[in-house]
Amino acid sequence: MFNSMLDNDMYKFTMQNALFKLGFAAVPVEYKFHCRTDGINFAALLSKLNDKLNQLYDLKFTKDDLDYLHSIRYLSSDYIGFLKYFRFDDDYVKVKYDAHTNYIDLRIIGPWFPTILFEVPMLSMISEIYAELQHGNIDTARLNLRQGLEGMPEDFKFADFGTRRRHSSEWHEELINTLLVHTGKQFVGTSNLFLAKKYNLTPIGTMAHEWLQAHQQLKYKLVDSQKMALENWVRVYRGDLGIALSDTINTDAFLKDFEDPFLHKLFDGVREDSEPDPIKFGHRIVNFYRDHKIDSKSKTIVFSNGLDFQKAYKIYWELHNLINCSFGIGTKLTNNWDFNPLNIVIKMVSCNGMPVAKISNSPGKRMCESPEFESYLKMVYQVE
Repeated sequence: MFNSMLDNDMYKFTMQNALFKLGFAAVPVEYKFHCRTDGINFAALLSKLNDKLNQLYDLKFTKDDLDYLHSIRYLSSDYIGFLKYFRFDDDYVKVKYDAHTNYIDLRIIGPWFPTILFEVPMLSMISEIYAELQHGNIDTARLNLRQGLEGMPEDFKFADFGTRRRHSSEWHEELINTLLVHTGKQFVGTSNLFLAKKYNLTPIGTMAHEWLQAHQQLKYKLVDSQKMALENWVRVYRGDLGIALSDTINTDAFLKDFEDPFLHKLFDGVREDSEPDPIKFGHRIVNFYRDHKIDSKSKTIVFSNGLDFQKAYKIYWELHNLINCSFGIGTKLTNNWDFNPLNIVIKMVSCNGMPVAKISNSPGKRMCESPEFESYLKMVYQVE
């Protein structure tokens, strides 16, 4: 149930603020829905999706919402002024259903500024509709949550990253209350702005893959696109929100660009979101900083790739003495019931009328509609 424009993830607002400040608001973009879970019949979901979409189209930012956004010092007043008139527009949403495959071709097409906020609410809607049809047992979800919290290390730090694939907004809010009661300062915040505002939590979020993808087709050479995405972030945030996403192409390509002292000294750390072996990745980042004469304990890795608490604890025990570790736990936090939730994403597939790509470190997470562009990108960044 969506009853607030703030029921969205923080990184959508930080990116929207940045693209507004940099003059990219009118750049045409396209996003595509993809379900990584096989065998889903979308016919039943589609009939309910339109009803939920209408909830979005009726929303607007309230004065209270805008006052809250003004309290976040790195969001510009000019940007928030434009949000006063922002509405979700159904003209940007294109949905086609294929009766033969029982699949939906869902796309969001339009200027970057008015389309960027669609992703998280739409994924949440689809996830919630699917969850309703499974008739899961909330007692199982409560038990799974309590068991996950058992044995949490004293200095372990984690945030809720689960808006996109949550079971429901009601369960999302219940688990936030549970975390506040049982974890204290170990629970550092949430990506969800509505819940951050309601419970006086830190809103967590920097950049998503689309930020680096879009730069592949903005006004820069392709070989410079990743560095320019990071440098533009610095132009806007001047050292705030200093966690760089490391896997839009892959870790090798990222670290080649991150060799620039301007980047590896200024950014507070990196986020890992697709490494098959996150512990190996952690050691690699520690060695990278040490090779560049930087105390790795002054830097941070945010791990966010398909985590549950037990996976996160294992990473923590291996690396916490070497580098600051923080964890964003998503689906396994907000949709850990007695059925398998949908693994769904909405990713940018074009910018300025040209294809963009997310390659990542995991083949299952790649996203590109143009094999020719993907091959060219791999050649430019020397990705095998």
